Amino acid sequence: MSGFLGVLRRDLRLSFSGGGEVLTLVLFFVIVGAIVPFAIGPDRALLASIAPGIIWIAAFLAMLLGLDRLFRPDRDDGTLALYRMADMSMASVVAAKVIAHWLTAALPLILASPFLAMILAMDGPTFWRTVLSLLLGTPALAAFGAFGAAITVALRRGGLLAPILIAPLCVPVLIFGVGAIAPLGGPDQASSAMLFLAALSLMAFALSPFAAALAIDWGEE
Repeated sequence: MSGFLGVLRRDLRLSFSGGGEVLTLVLFFVIVGAIVPFAIGPDRALLASIAPGIIWIAAFLAMLLGLDRLFRPDRDDGTLALYRMADMSMASVVAAKVIAHWLTAALPLILASPFLAMILAMDGPTFWRTVLSLLLGTPALAAFGAFGAAITVALRRGGLLAPILIAPLCVPVLIFGVGAIAPLGGPDQASSAMLFLAALSLMAFALSPFAAALAIDWGEE
């Protein structure tokens, strides 16, 4: 457990002292959402109706920006090789990195979502459903992102390939995320979508560390 916490603390420290990477993700998230009103006009009703999809797409794109720093810096400086020889399993290392990735790439976006909700003319109940859906769904995006980053860590331009690989896996998260905020079938459909989001995040977090660890071992052989 001490090794797991050590990896988690190290990744958090590097993220917050890495020259504004977290701020860059937040600014990208806000900018993506802020430019939409300029594209579709000042229709508040239209903005409010498409706001859930905009926020989820902005969060997805912002989280993609941080994928290349999950494993590549550790591989470049030899830390990844040391992790592979450590007493703790590689799956535990990946799990710690997934948690750190969510805390530094997803949680700041959720905290910044009120500003974006104000720009997109979201009402109070819709905003709180948005926050809940992001809390339930972004762990799955982080887990899928770690898997994609692990597959491409040994490739020279893997940072460009990883988003393409994980995009199909993230489509169900986006569908249920938007469905939880703006359900067409009423409150029952919203509750079902929230449950599906939670299930996807639990399954992704449970399986991705093992799949990513296997991909790293194959890539380093």
